[in-house]
Parts: sequence; structure tokens; C-alpha cells
Amino acid sequence: MPAVLFVCLGNICRSPLAEGVFRNRVRAAGLADTFIIDSAGTGGWHAGDPPDPRSIAAAARRGVDISDLRARQVRKADFGTFDLILGMDRQNVRDLLRIAPPAHQDRVSLFMQTALQLGQEVPDPYYDDDRAFDRVFDMCDKAAAALLAQLVP
Repeated sequence: MPAVLFVCLGNICRSPLAEGVFRNRVRAAGLADTFIIDSAGTGGWHAGDPPDPRSIAAAARRGVDISDLRARQVRKADFGTFDLILGMDRQNVRDLLRIAPPAHQDRVSLFMQTALQLGQEVPDPYYDDDRAFDRVFDMCDKAAAALLAQLVP
């Protein structure tokens, strides 16, 4: 059972969008019972909070409901649980590698690099407008489709 963790800074904007679109694609493929999918933040200041309302709205406009997700901080146990731990940007990846046990550092990578072989980061839309959240959703959706195709050929 593949286990995928999406990670951003606070787990309220990018990583819940990535989790939501990946869950949606996995469900549409009839594989919901064969994956473990979650998201987390490198920081814990939003723990227990729902996604940013703009993330919820961007997802809802495309038929994906992420309103039930709640933010949490990455835990040491995640490195043993998840096969792929995908940071939204390079700083997320550096932060993850700093806390990952040496035996599990190979599970950590940049989301867009792993999914689409692009060194591109998923930009943080927090200080931007609604269109930025739509762009992040579209990036995550494209990458989620590619990631699923890699994991389930």
C-alpha cells in the first residue's frame, strides 16, 4: 500500500491542496483503499486548523472537498510510515531532511521533481490573491496525475 505525505510550511495552503487533488485522483481510479495519503507542515502553529478558506474555495471550484482536513506538524514517525514525503518547495525539503532519520532521507523529495521531473517549486499563495490558489491547485493537480501514473503504471 503506497503511503504519500505532502508537506508545506503550515499545512493550510499548498499541502492540503496536494493531498486533496491526489486523493481525488486516487478515488477516481478506484484505488482509495490501496493508498495512505496525508499532509503536514514543517511548522506546527496551525495544528488543528482547517485549510485556508482560499484553498478550500479553489478546490471546491473544481469539485474537490478539502474542508474536513486539519493541519498537523510533521512527526518523526512519518518517516517510517510514508514511502514518499513530498515537500512543496526546497526549504520544506531542507527542513524535512534536517529531521529525517538518515535511513529514511531517501523518502524525501521535491513534489514537482518527483512527479513531473521539474525542479520547479509549488509557490506559497498565502500572501497572494485567489488566482494564486487556483494556480497552485492546477499545478498540484497536474503533478498528482503524473505521480499516480508513476505509482500505478
